[in-house]
Amino acid sequence: MTAEGLREAIELMRADGASDEATAVFAHYYRELESGASGLIAEDEIDPVPQLPHLDELEVPDDVAREAFAATAVVKLNGGLATSMGLDRAKSLLQVTDGLSFLDIIVRQVLNQREHYGVQLPLLFMDSFRTSADSLAALSGYPKLPVPPLPLDFLQNREPKLRADDLAPVDWPADPSLQWCPPGHADVYPALHSSGVLDALLAHGYRYAFLSNSDNLGAVAEPRIAGWLAANDIPFALESTRRTPADRKGGHLAVRRSDGRLVLRETAQTGPEDIAALQDLSRHQFCNTNNLWLDLRRLRETLDRTSGVLGLPLIRNVKTVDPQDPSTPEVIQIEAAMGAAVQVFDGARSVLVDRTRFAPVKTTNDLLLLRSDRYILGADARLAASGQTFVDLDPAFYKQLRDFEARFPDGPPSLIGCASLRVRGDITFGAGVIARGDVALDATVAGNRIEANTELGP
Repeated sequence: MTAEGLREAIELMRADGASDEATAVFAHYYRELESGASGLIAEDEIDPVPQLPHLDELEVPDDVAREAFAATAVVKLNGGLATSMGLDRAKSLLQVTDGLSFLDIIVRQVLNQREHYGVQLPLLFMDSFRTSADSLAALSGYPKLPVPPLPLDFLQNREPKLRADDLAPVDWPADPSLQWCPPGHADVYPALHSSGVLDALLAHGYRYAFLSNSDNLGAVAEPRIAGWLAANDIPFALESTRRTPADRKGGHLAVRRSDGRLVLRETAQTGPEDIAALQDLSRHQFCNTNNLWLDLRRLRETLDRTSGVLGLPLIRNVKTVDPQDPSTPEVIQIEAAMGAAVQVFDGARSVLVDRTRFAPVKTTNDLLLLRSDRYILGADARLAASGQTFVDLDPAFYKQLRDFEARFPDGPPSLIGCASLRVRGDITFGAGVIARGDVALDATVAGNRIEANTELGP
């Protein structure tokens, strides 16, 4: 389509209160999409990352780390509803363990670090129009959390979903809210800028920011990394971890051949002919944790210079207008990954971290593992993992949260001695079930219920 489709979309965004910066970013990607850009990154354009420094190898004097950490703010991306799990509220309000939600644990982690290191460590959430009210209501139970005059949250932008057939904004009178979508994690940069939060942080002496997803409770701000940025004048750093079979279908870190810069390649940016290379864990060994570190001064300089348009690689996300109803019209959501900014900043780096800093919950498989005895919540609100378990639950019966909860009414089985748990069919688990080694269950053989205190495995 069409300049008309772009004009209609921009008018809708302006009527919705979008900033000039947000509309400029949307227009940039719309024109790319209109020109036929796929956002794909071909295998012959990149090389594997040979090696990365490990967090434990960073040599940072204690005084440098303390000073940098005192000038650090924490930003959590909290706009997700996890519609793929059938949720209609902020994912971060889900209970994780001991009656605590993701949000509760994040707050307790930050409050503990403030006390331990003697720093202010502001915590800010980038909420969406769907998560802000509920999240702020939950945060009201922590009166010591705010660091005035900084806000507790700022809103990510939203943009129209585009019809896949003609790129016009979709019209959906049955539920007008479904006409809108978030622009992907990379919206954090223009949202920080246009909301005034970036300027407020800098004005009050904060030089660095640690960004991560609210569903990753392993992402706790680390003084050594803040000090590493300060000591080496690093404008942008990305935490990476070694890929496992659970990451085979996900994106990875690579080196762009044309200029030697680090880049991210997501699955949605990979053509069919390169899927085998993407899934080759021996070739592409490192994945992005979405734990990012920014020099806020350098970010503002870059955004000022580009009018907020960083020009990150396009992600063309094809969905249906109602994510819960595949019969509704097909739409395109224009997105970009915030980690992709690693290619924008001269001198950007990546640091290798252990898996303990990367425990995202994207599916009920992840949620079962997080709720199990594989993870223990410490007095400092950190989640300690003991080994790994691969979980693969039948999506026909466990994908939606309500179905998942119904099949584990007494909590998850013990997975501390379990290497893998694969379930096919409709099986409900009783209390005190213990899984050991490699466990594969099929309802046609095992039946529809695992009785209480059953030991599964070899």
